[in-house]
Amino acid sequence: MTYLKWVLAALFAVLAGVLYVGYLTVHPLRMSLLMFLSTVALALLVATIAIWFRRAALAVVIPLSIGLFVVGWWLMTLRFMATPDPRTSPDLTRAPGDPGKGHTAVVYFTHGEPETYNPIGWVNQFREFDEQGIAFVPLLVRPLFAQALRKHYLIVGRSNHRFMHHQMIKALERRYREEGDSITRFYLSFLDDSPTPEAGAIMALNDGCSRMIVSEVFLTVSNHTAEGENQIKELDIEERFGIPVVFTGPLYDSETLKRMFVERANANLAGVDKSKVGILLVGHGQPDEWDEEWPTETEHETRFRNDVLDLLVADGFRPENVSLAWMEFKEPHPAPKVEEFVANGVERVLYFSAAISADAMHSQYDVPALVARADVPDDVALVNLGAWNDDPIVIQAIKEKIDAELRAGREVAAE
Repeated sequence: MTYLKWVLAALFAVLAGVLYVGYLTVHPLRMSLLMFLSTVALALLVATIAIWFRRAALAVVIPLSIGLFVVGWWLMTLRFMATPDPRTSPDLTRAPGDPGKGHTAVVYFTHGEPETYNPIGWVNQFREFDEQGIAFVPLLVRPLFAQALRKHYLIVGRSNHRFMHHQMIKALERRYREEGDSITRFYLSFLDDSPTPEAGAIMALNDGCSRMIVSEVFLTVSNHTAEGENQIKELDIEERFGIPVVFTGPLYDSETLKRMFVERANANLAGVDKSKVGILLVGHGQPDEWDEEWPTETEHETRFRNDVLDLLVADGFRPENVSLAWMEFKEPHPAPKVEEFVANGVERVLYFSAAISADAMHSQYDVPALVARADVPDDVALVNLGAWNDDPIVIQAIKEKIDAELRAGREVAAE
C-alpha cells in the first residue's frame, strides 16, 4: 500500500496534465469529453492525496504531483506539436518531357485558413520557427495559444476565408472569360488549407498546362510566400517538363489595390463629412526578431499603407485623422489611435485589416476586438471595413499582376 499510493498519485498527476492539454487543443466537438476526463483525473489525484497522505508526506507529494502534472503537460504538448499534416497532393501522372496542351495555368496561391478550428497551420508554423531558431510562444504555452484560437472560432462561428477566396477566384476567371480568354485555367491553393500550392501545381500539370503562372495573393514578401514558392519549385517543373513557371509577386506595389481603400472609404461615409471621419489601416505585424529574417514583411506593409494614407489625404481626408496601427507585435495598437481620432472631433471611424486578403479570424475577430478596446462615446461609429475580399478593384489588381506575366510570355514566344 505504501508504494501503491505513490504510484497512483504519480499516475493521476501525469494523466491530468496529459488530458488537460488534450482539452486545450482538441476540436470543439471533443473538448467537453476531454474536460470531463481531465477533471476526473485531477479529482482522483486530490482524493488520493487527501485519503492516503498525512503530514510530512504532504510536503513531498504535493510538489511532486505538480511537477508530474507539468511532465504530463509537456509530453502531450510534444505530441500536439508532432501532429501530422493530413493534407495530401494528387499523384503527378504527367510524363516527363510532355509539352502539354498549349494552355496557361494560373495557380492562385494565398494564405488559407480552415473554416472551423484546426490548429495544423499553426503547428506547421511553430515547427518552421523552431527549425529556423526564431523565438515565438514557448513550447509549454502553445496549448494555451491553441485554446485561444479555438475560442475565437467559437465566438465568430466560422472563418469566411476559404469561401471568400473561392468567390475571388471565380470572379477572376469570369473576368478572363468575359474578355474572350477561354483557355487559361485557374487552380486555387492555400498555404494553411487544402489544396496546397504543391497540389495546385500538380493538378495544373496533370491537366496538360504548357505554362504556369503562380498568382501570389498576399500583400508582402514573407516566409509565407517563400514556403509556397518552395513547394512548387521542389517539383522541378521546368527541368522535368520544360514548362516555364513564373511568380507574380505579392501586391504591395499595386497602385490599383491602394486605390481600393480610398473608394471603399468613400462608399462608407454614411453622410458624414470627410473632416469628421477617421480611417485606420491596421497591419498584421511581426516581432522585431523576425524582421532580421524577413525584413520585407514589415517594409512592404508599412510602405503600402503609407501610400494609401497619402491617397486618402489627397482625396480630402484630414491628415491627422488617417493613421496606421498594428494588430500585434508592434505599436501603435488600434485603440489609442481611435481615441486620438475621437479627440480630434471624429464622428465615424473606418478601419481596415489592411494586410489580410480575405475575411479571416484576424479581420473577423482580432482587429475588431482591439478596436473595441478604445474608450469612445456611444455616438461615435466604429465601422469594420474588413479584409480586401472580392471587391472588383481587388480582382482587377490581382488580374493586372497575372496579365503582366501573360504578356511577357507571349513576347517570349513571339521571339
